[in-house]
Amino acid sequence: MTTATRPVPGTDTSGPASPYQSYVYAYPHKTAYRKLPDRPRLDALWAAEPKDALSLYLHIPFCEVRCGFCNLFTRIGAPDGLTGAYLDALERQASAVREALGEREPVRFATAAFGGGTPTFLTAAELERLCDIAEHRMGADLRAVPLSVEASPATATADRLGVLAARGTTRLSLGVQSFDDTEARAAVRPQRRADVEAALARVRDAGIPVLNIDLIYGIDGQTERSWLRSLDAALAWHPEELYLYPLYIRPLTGLGRRAGGTDPAWDAQRLRLYRLGRDHLLAHGYEQQSMRMFRRTDAPPQGADDYACQTDGMIGLGCGARSYTAALHYSFDYAVGMHEIRGIIDDYVSRPAADFAHAEYGRRIDADEARRRHLLQSLLQAEGLRTDDYRARFDGRTPADDFGAELSRFAARGWLAGDGTDSTVLRLTPEGLAHSDAIGPELFSPAVRAAMAAYERK
Repeated sequence: MTTATRPVPGTDTSGPASPYQSYVYAYPHKTAYRKLPDRPRLDALWAAEPKDALSLYLHIPFCEVRCGFCNLFTRIGAPDGLTGAYLDALERQASAVREALGEREPVRFATAAFGGGTPTFLTAAELERLCDIAEHRMGADLRAVPLSVEASPATATADRLGVLAARGTTRLSLGVQSFDDTEARAAVRPQRRADVEAALARVRDAGIPVLNIDLIYGIDGQTERSWLRSLDAALAWHPEELYLYPLYIRPLTGLGRRAGGTDPAWDAQRLRLYRLGRDHLLAHGYEQQSMRMFRRTDAPPQGADDYACQTDGMIGLGCGARSYTAALHYSFDYAVGMHEIRGIIDDYVSRPAADFAHAEYGRRIDADEARRRHLLQSLLQAEGLRTDDYRARFDGRTPADDFGAELSRFAARGWLAGDGTDSTVLRLTPEGLAHSDAIGPELFSPAVRAAMAAYERK
């Protein structure tokens, strides 16, 4: 339990100092990746992997502005010709990767996503080309699988949305963060509510089946009343999904100059706003899927939810994308600072096709890390972890066999239903879901912790 809140009755108070340690959207994090001296060939890495239900992710590392809280791999703007050169490189990479997957068995993609950055930074014609790369180079049938695309209000123009809708987009995620202009400025996100509302109208007019709206709590100056106003403004559009993100202040970001360290008052504010937002959405017909994700109960089925990026069999294209095989997670070099990101993008667009036949940065996944990853990606979802699935995957072992101490500790804090040894399902309590960003990091292996600590920020 945190120092910022009163203990939940019957819980252990020896938890981490803050409920906001780290958002675990992928494990291991790319700061644990290292240069692979052997540069393994992709055809060898994928030779024994199942290829009948792959996930495809295309990364576009450009934004019109960089928000103050953002530590994503993206650059502001693009000189003339850079987006075209980037798509040229993406096409070379796609050709090399598709060749590496081979023809001896059918290759099928079950899901697809365009992320960034902001994919809709591309023009409508460039988005057409991006879809062509996914379909014609990789063989993904975008009209037959769930396709999720990220956008910003400024770039969600009618022509771009028309392309995306026509090419099969089933989910459009709009990064709004706040409907309050003052809060948006405090988060270094220059936008006006009127422009946000106009963008939402264009998304609805485009007829994309699932609209997701991202909102952030914990912004300087935000109050319970202003938070509820943003939530109600979002609910007015009847979005099929809403993501509620706690604000993080990370190094090398626009807000990173703010003093670091644990801030009990800010922790208390974020927890208070999280609970207020959660309860408000539950009362308005939404189901909680994870700490962040809320889905309207009557929303159309979309397929894999927000932990899909953790699934083995991920093909990532673009200089900020990850790929996952069972034994290796790999990508290109990683940075947050603007100068370093520009250098990595420039290197990517200059590469010949032959370079894309190898993995260059990554982390090997042994049996222990595979078990940790499965526990993380399952436990942090509201539906929890089915222990029979775990046993089937890991030679009859149970989560308690491998992580008994951690599970008992979570149960003692009131974060885990039961005592951590339930034979059917392990599920976080509502208070456990609220502390997901503390639970995830506690499950990192010592080796991953050490690698992340040794990473030199750039």
